[in-house]
Amino acid sequence: MPKVESKLNFRDRSGTYKVRWAIGRMRYRIDPGLYALGAPDADSPVLISANFKMSFDRLREALPGRNAWILVLDTDGINVWCAAGKGTFGTDELTRMAESSGLALVVRHRRLIVPQLGAAGISAHEVQKLSGFKVVYGPVRAADLPEFMDSGMKAGPGMRMKTFTTGERLSLVPVEMVHAFKTLLMVLPLVFLLSGFSGHGGFFSNALRFGGFAALGLITAIAAGCLLTPALLPWLPGRAFSLKGIWPGIACTLLFLTLRNAIGDLPAAGRLETAAWILIIPGVSAYLAMNFTGCSTFTSLSGVKKEMRRAIPAQIAAVALGAIFWITSIFV
Repeated sequence: MPKVESKLNFRDRSGTYKVRWAIGRMRYRIDPGLYALGAPDADSPVLISANFKMSFDRLREALPGRNAWILVLDTDGINVWCAAGKGTFGTDELTRMAESSGLALVVRHRRLIVPQLGAAGISAHEVQKLSGFKVVYGPVRAADLPEFMDSGMKAGPGMRMKTFTTGERLSLVPVEMVHAFKTLLMVLPLVFLLSGFSGHGGFFSNALRFGGFAALGLITAIAAGCLLTPALLPWLPGRAFSLKGIWPGIACTLLFLTLRNAIGDLPAAGRLETAAWILIIPGVSAYLAMNFTGCSTFTSLSGVKKEMRRAIPAQIAAVALGAIFWITSIFV
């Protein structure tokens, strides 16, 4: 049986850092099964986790000096909250792993501590019926587990509340920025190619000057949706993330157009180009802002689906029309 410690080593921490920057994200997992934290015995608690390694590491790191069993479910390398919504962190998987790991032969008690964020996928009465184990829903944060267990499995003030603080929001920015810039890198060659036909200078000179500013406009849109929106989220008007993402997009559009027209090396933006950026930057910002819905406390699953049905067609239309305006402005 694998044994683990609560103290994370350099490899664990560097792995977390890389995942934050979307490096090996879908491969950052551990094998499902039963793990021994410290030196657990037949009376030690059994904690349930996902096989996304960051989830597993956060759990064991929160239990220094503790002895416990950690039963890891096969969630395809997805964290507890998302896996519960997808169904992989669910009743069937929990009962299957409890049986295949021989858990009933390892512990005398019949109690499983399931993270509260996994409750959406776990039916407590079904688990008890199928496996004989009683489900106890633990606190939202792994850091509260020691106090939760020491108080007789009772949640104290704030343990049932999921926060989405500025620090928690900003920790998600790097991975979203990386994904957005990957798409940008695919678009930039076409942007520079078309920009070569702008103005009255040479092709390569135009490509660098006009293309450089077009690239800056797209980077501005990414910054609005991936950085400013999560940073300012509680204070942005509206409930829908697509609406919240529009306001930083509008602010960045005004800033970009002011900068664009202030550079003496380029002619002032015409009506078509101005209209293009008024559509493109807020449209991209609003779309990228919706990437934060799945990790927030502001929305529900049904609310997200409803918002996507309404917002995505409008965002696609805005960006597509803006692209048409921008391309037209080159040749007119």
